[in-house]
Amino acid sequence: MSSKKTRLTAQDWIAAGFRALVTKGPDALKAEPLARDLETTKGSFYWHFKDVPDFKTKMLLHWQSSVIGALTAAVDAGGTASQRLYRINEIASTDSGSFGGAALEPAIRAWAQSDVEVADAIEEIDAKRMAYLAATLKQLGLTNPEFARILYGAYIGMGTLSATDGQDNTDALSTLTAAMLALQDA
Repeated sequence: MSSKKTRLTAQDWIAAGFRALVTKGPDALKAEPLARDLETTKGSFYWHFKDVPDFKTKMLLHWQSSVIGALTAAVDAGGTASQRLYRINEIASTDSGSFGGAALEPAIRAWAQSDVEVADAIEEIDAKRMAYLAATLKQLGLTNPEFARILYGAYIGMGTLSATDGQDNTDALSTLTAAMLALQDA
C-alpha cells in the first residue's frame, strides 16, 4: 500500500455516511466514527461540511437528487404507458452499492422515524413517485387512485424485503404490474 493518502471528497464522505446508515443506523452519522471507517481524521470531514447537521442535509440532498434523476430518466426514456409502468420496477431494483445498495431506502425510511428533515424528504419523494404512477396508470385507463397506492406500497415493501433477504424483486414487481395491467383489459 502506498504511503500517499488520497484526498477524500465530499462525495466520499456522503457514500460513507450512507453505508454507515445502512449498517449501523443514524447514530453512526457522526464525524468521528465516519473518519475511523475512512481511516482519516475528523479534520477532513470538517473541511467539506460545516457540521454534522450540514452533512446530514447534504446526504439527503444527494439521495433526493439521485431518486429524482432516476424518475426523470424513466419518464424521459419514453415508450408506451405500459413500458413506463414497468420501468418503475427497474428503478426499484437499481441502486448503487457504493451508497448502501438495496438496503439504502429502507434505512432512510427508518431514519425518518426520528428526524423531521428526513421525513419531509421522504414525503416529497413519495409524492413525486406516486404522481408518476398515478399519471401513468391514468394513461392506461386505470384511474382508481388506490392502484397507484397499491403499486407504490409494493415498491416500498419489496425494497424492505430486498434489504433483509438480498433477493431481487424485479420479477415480483413485474408480476404485480402485469396483474394491474390485466385490469385494463378486463
